[in-house]
Amino acid sequence: MTKRLLTALAAMFAVLIPAAPAAAHNPLVEAVPAKSSTVRKAPAAVRLTFLEKLDAGSTKLTVAGPDGAIGATPEVSGKTVSVTFDEPLANGKYTVAWQLTADDGDVVKSSYTFTVAAPVAAPSAAPVVSEAPSSAAAPVATQTVAGAETVSTTSGGPWLGLVAGIGILVLAGAAVFVFVRRRNATE
Repeated sequence: MTKRLLTALAAMFAVLIPAAPAAAHNPLVEAVPAKSSTVRKAPAAVRLTFLEKLDAGSTKLTVAGPDGAIGATPEVSGKTVSVTFDEPLANGKYTVAWQLTADDGDVVKSSYTFTVAAPVAAPSAAPVVSEAPSSAAAPVATQTVAGAETVSTTSGGPWLGLVAGIGILVLAGAAVFVFVRRRNATE
């Protein structure tokens, strides 16, 4: 009975625990702006920091916005690669893509997105007078007011999946334990 329980737990563990990234590849440690974030102020640059030193000759970084790629030259300094923008980024979704060569010679490519949602200046609150037919008693004034925009920031990071996986394992283990315990009690 114990052998079956251990086999079931081992099988659940193998299925639920995601594969760890290859140790030979240089993982991304920090991204500014963060992955999947929504920023209220257009960033002046995109900066990526990796675990190990980058090779300036083989490291590439591009930023593409709603209107296409933004022409900026990446700068590599130690473990960091960055792109600085000449003009503020417009509102919209941006894709940050990078390519680097790992210590083992493999070319590593990846990307993420972030969104710029800077507040837009409200239009003038001056009343707009619409023309009425000559039979109307007086002109009608209308006023347009810009609505408020809600912006959310999300950043679960890699820990969210790990915590969820551990929680599932604990619940599955408890269910197996209760099942085995009840089965043994009825025998």
